[in-house]
Amino acid sequence: MTESHAARSLVDPRTYRENLFLLLCDRDPLEVLAQTAISLDRIVSAHPVNVLRSRPIEGEWTPNEIIGHLGDGEWVYGCRLRWILSEDNPSIVGTNQDRWVARQNHNDRDPAELVEMFRALRECNLALWKRISPTDLNRTGHHNERGAESLALMLPMWAGHDFSHLNQINRYLQTLP
Repeated sequence: MTESHAARSLVDPRTYRENLFLLLCDRDPLEVLAQTAISLDRIVSAHPVNVLRSRPIEGEWTPNEIIGHLGDGEWVYGCRLRWILSEDNPSIVGTNQDRWVARQNHNDRDPAELVEMFRALRECNLALWKRISPTDLNRTGHHNERGAESLALMLPMWAGHDFSHLNQINRYLQTLP
């Protein structure tokens, strides 16, 4: 189980959201989202593949698996964004992120390939975010675990999620010899 997954299972949805908002502070979520691929590129460029695939803490994701998870999140958040924007109060289903990481064998994938996949998806999603009107930010969906979530709430959560996992990768890399 990953650190963030474990943390989510121990706190209520409001606390989970607040933790993500605290990581974001007063930064512009769109600027944060635009920088994540660059940060991932730096990480992948600075570390050999075997380091990114090493498991610094038993039972936790490797840095490579975290990068793969961020790519999965980009698919999921992108779909949620489009459902909420296009449907009236759609149901939004949570995922079992540990299964996604394991079943897709993210740790066996090339880190640079994972970053490129992430970058392409992020660029598509950012282009849509930049076209959304202030009125559209009030549109909501109903998440099966967290309840009602508007696009205005989802955007800073998404950016905080990036910070959470970038911090996780950096902490893990510091523990490696």
